[in-house]
Amino acid sequence: MRIAPASRENARELDTVFAITEAVMGFVPDSMLVMARDPELLAAFAELAATIIVRPGRVHPGLKALIMYMVSRSSGCQYCAAHSANLAALRNVPTRKIEALAQFEQSPEFSEAERATLRFAQAAGHVPNAVGDTEFAELRRHFDDDQILEMVAVLALLGFLNRWNDTLATRLEEGPRKFAECHLAAAGWTVGKHLEAMPVAPQSLRPTPLRARLFLWLLRRWRPRPQSSKYNSFLGTTT
Repeated sequence: MRIAPASRENARELDTVFAITEAVMGFVPDSMLVMARDPELLAAFAELAATIIVRPGRVHPGLKALIMYMVSRSSGCQYCAAHSANLAALRNVPTRKIEALAQFEQSPEFSEAERATLRFAQAAGHVPNAVGDTEFAELRRHFDDDQILEMVAVLALLGFLNRWNDTLATRLEEGPRKFAECHLAAAGWTVGKHLEAMPVAPQSLRPTPLRARLFLWLLRRWRPRPQSSKYNSFLGTTT
């Protein structure tokens, strides 16, 4: 880990961000604690991530997590691959389906709509980006443009996180690491450079600008809403 994370005790203004993150993921990632060294950066990221990942939309939340996993796997970020696969399990995607993602083209676990989505995410994770007209045409057989836009927002956010965590060699937390070791290692996942941590940074954090303070104030009055039951049959709920 190349830059030490901030101490939560020194980042009380961000407690609401951390609480919502814990509600969604079960823990606060070290990636966010490193961002917390710059409270304005973390506040801006939290607003974007909440809009893209937490806010109810028209794409199944489990499918969003699989998109995140595929993009991270395609780009080679082991940290984000472990996080997003673990998030998929938290969103009731069957573990057998997560384990089969590397063989999504042949696996009976995936529908044609899901295969088109995962091809799209896999191509987007390549450098240079390999998404072309063919991938869009396949998606449009199953989704409308607003749903596709929602998917693009998910994979674009992961582009930021993949670069952030791969560059900083962010330590992978125990929960997602154990999940990945159990369910992803057979498909080639390794913890790699994301094993070691640096001591928590003791310094005082930067002042939080007024705009970020306003967002954090509003966030205290906002909570993730439960997803509609109409999504339950899309990916299945059996683990």
